[in-house]
Amino acid sequence: MSARSTTAPRPGVNLPCRPARALALPVLGLLAAAPALAVLTPLSPGAPGQPETPPPPWVYAGLPQQQPPPTRFALVPLDGRTVLRVEAERAYGNLLHPLPGTPAGRLSWRWRVDRVLPAADLRSKAGDDTALKVCAMFELPRERVPFVERQLLRLAESRLGEPLPNATLCYVWDNSQPAGSVLPNAYSRRLRFITLGGAVGTWQAVSRDLAADFVQAFGDEAQAAPPLRAVAVGADADNTGGHSLGFIDALRLELPAR
Repeated sequence: MSARSTTAPRPGVNLPCRPARALALPVLGLLAAAPALAVLTPLSPGAPGQPETPPPPWVYAGLPQQQPPPTRFALVPLDGRTVLRVEAERAYGNLLHPLPGTPAGRLSWRWRVDRVLPAADLRSKAGDDTALKVCAMFELPRERVPFVERQLLRLAESRLGEPLPNATLCYVWDNSQPAGSVLPNAYSRRLRFITLGGAVGTWQAVSRDLAADFVQAFGDEAQAAPPLRAVAVGADADNTGGHSLGFIDALRLELPAR
């Protein structure tokens, strides 16, 4: 198994710095002009010269002038399959797949965590790290966002020169909270978590109804799920200074029946 391949940061695809970065996962400049995509492109080997790099439209999203090293992503063989290896060593980073205007359907995947972050605690800023996450960004209308948070979004956007999503929901691998717990991000309620745990070193199959989970997490602002803007996967260990290792496989989006 290769542990060396890294999906490096790409110019112009950045994330806001803390605490502003918590207002969204990736900056959405690339989403505004992206064509609508019906389904997720599989996390499978890309071009012949880049066999360990996921194919477009998957793209790395990091921080502007990022100080922590990037989270490392590589497609590797494991248990007879090609899976995405996600390693964060005092690091931050995400892989982003634009899906502008796509209905919120059923998102499914398999994941496993081989190296956890003992100091992670999503209830605090100091512990705001996760060994593995799968996130969905939604096109929640800005007028649904509470007034003070709208102003914070506008301030962050003015500094970044990029639009930010109004609602991001992340499924996080976390054994410190009961499975299914809904938590706001310690920096901003524009990002909310649903915790999912499992045995370390064991594959877990996950299938989630994005529309139902959106209402559970953001029901104080909307009673129906808006369309998606993007899906992202990642891990971060920059706050705790830890070192995590996980794997993701078979990530799929099933659109709702019409």
